[in-house]
Amino acid sequence: MADKKDTAPALKRSWFQELKIEFGKITWPNRVQLAKETGVVVVSAVLLGALIVVVDWLLNLALQFIW
Repeated sequence: MADKKDTAPALKRSWFQELKIEFGKITWPNRVQLAKETGVVVVSAVLLGALIVVVDWLLNLALQFIW
């Protein structure tokens, strides 16, 4: 029973040390690369939204024609 209490802080410390090591391995994008990738995501989201609106409008038009 006492062993669990003694090892818990050591496990947390070990986990945080491993987390710090893993964050050190990450290659973070530079500002230009981040801006380009953000632009791609925003444009993709807008295009997908527009596509959904057009398909919804066409389906609505078709259902009104049938009904």
